[in-house]
Amino acid sequence: MSNIAFQQAQFLLSAQTFAQCPPDVGSEVAFAGRSNAGKSSALNTITAQKKLARTSKTPGRTQLLNFFSVSDTQRLVDLPGYGYAKVSKARRDEWQRHLDRYLRERQSLCGVVLLSDIRHPLQEFDRALLNWCSQSELAIHVLLTKADKLKKGPANNTLLKVRNELKSHPCATVQLFSSLKKSGLEEAKQVISDWLNNTTAA
Repeated sequence: MSNIAFQQAQFLLSAQTFAQCPPDVGSEVAFAGRSNAGKSSALNTITAQKKLARTSKTPGRTQLLNFFSVSDTQRLVDLPGYGYAKVSKARRDEWQRHLDRYLRERQSLCGVVLLSDIRHPLQEFDRALLNWCSQSELAIHVLLTKADKLKKGPANNTLLKVRNELKSHPCATVQLFSSLKKSGLEEAKQVISDWLNNTTAA
């Protein structure tokens, strides 16, 4: 069992730019994924809160870096979703710059949770993020979301296929996850807890 009180998570602040991020101390885990991968739903499920992260029927609503505190020194970060936001290319490029800088310079970042729809796993940006994390030796854990949409056999086949692909990424792990059924919840919480605690203790 994870020993972090995820249910006590509270909204801390939203940052439009890297400069607006909270002080770079302690440890934090970032959630990344396509706008329709179920990122906000996963955050809400992990924290046992219905409205911590805003979910929307319009993908791409998360357009800021949203920080949530789980303790005085530990945070979860909801990164801007990619792929579906209906904004100008200039605005998208600006987000990308701030996101790149966050991933590159944020010292307290100890791991990335990458959410990928099990029916369309590992799209182009997912692979780019995996490559970046590998080069930076940053831990990344893939949640194959919406696992309830597939029967057990096909879901496990997809898990094996993705696991094989991740063999070239030594810092990457993968699991099945369903916000609706809460399957894979304890495993995901344990991974995040280990990252946050190991960094804090270091």
